[in-house]
Amino acid sequence: MKKVVYTIIAIGILVALFFVQRYQNTSISNENIENASQNNTDLSHADFLPVSNNQIVHHKSYSLSYNEQHEQAEWTVHILRPSDIKAVDYERPYFEIDDMVSTGAASWRNYKNSGYDRGHLVPAGDRRGSYEDYEETFLTSNISPQRHDFNSGIWNRLEQKVRYYAQRNNAIYVVTGSILEDGLQSIGSENVSVPNQFYKIIYKQHNGKPSMLAFLMPHQEASQSIYDFVVPVDSIEQITGTDFFAQLPDAIENELEKSTDRSGW
Repeated sequence: MKKVVYTIIAIGILVALFFVQRYQNTSISNENIENASQNNTDLSHADFLPVSNNQIVHHKSYSLSYNEQHEQAEWTVHILRPSDIKAVDYERPYFEIDDMVSTGAASWRNYKNSGYDRGHLVPAGDRRGSYEDYEETFLTSNISPQRHDFNSGIWNRLEQKVRYYAQRNNAIYVVTGSILEDGLQSIGSENVSVPNQFYKIIYKQHNGKPSMLAFLMPHQEASQSIYDFVVPVDSIEQITGTDFFAQLPDAIENELEKSTDRSGW
C-alpha cells in the first residue's frame, strides 16, 4: 500500500514540476519579447511576427514558431544589424534541445548519420554580436535538415548577401522558414521532416520608405544566382498559409508583398 501511495506522490510531484517549468518558460518567453520591443528604437523582432497556429517561442535575440508535426520551426524572425556581424571566432557550442518548446523540441540525435546537416534557420553568423546570442542559435528548435551541398552552397550565399544588406541598411527584419507539408521524407526516431524548399523574407525601412525582398529556393544544389529565386511574398503566403507582415497598413502590405523589385537593396 505504501508503495502505491509513494508512486502516486512521485507522479504528482513530476506533474507539478512540469507545469511549473512550463509556466516559467512562458514567463521567460514573454519577458524576452517585451524587452526586445522596449529596448530597440528602430526595429525589434516583436514588430512583424507572422501569424501562427503553433507555439511561438521568444528567445532573447529571435523568435520562432514550432511545428510539432514536423519537429522544427515553421519560421524564425530576427533583426540583423551591423553590430551583429563581427569577425570573431567563437568556440562552436554543442546543439542543445530547446526546453522552451512545450511539446518538446526534437533532439540533435535525429540528425546523426542521417546524411543531412543541422541547418541553422537563424544563422550563427548573424549572431556574432555576443557569445550569448551566438550560442542561442544552437538550439534544436532553430535547425532543419539540409543537404550539405545546399547548406554550404546557395543557401550560404544567400545568408552572406543578407548580411551585406544589413551592413548597407543598418537594420533589417529577417524571416526564415521552410515549406512544411504532408508527405515529406523524415529522419531520426522523432521523424523530423526534410523540407523540399526554404525561404527568406527581408524587410527594411530607409528614409521612411519600406521595402521587401523574398527568396524561395528548392532544397538542392544550385549554381545559379540567388536572384533567380526572388519571388513575391504573396507566393510564399499562398504555399505556407502564413500571413506575413499583417501589422503593416493593408495598402502598404499589399503593394510590398506582390513586388519582386530589388532596386534599392
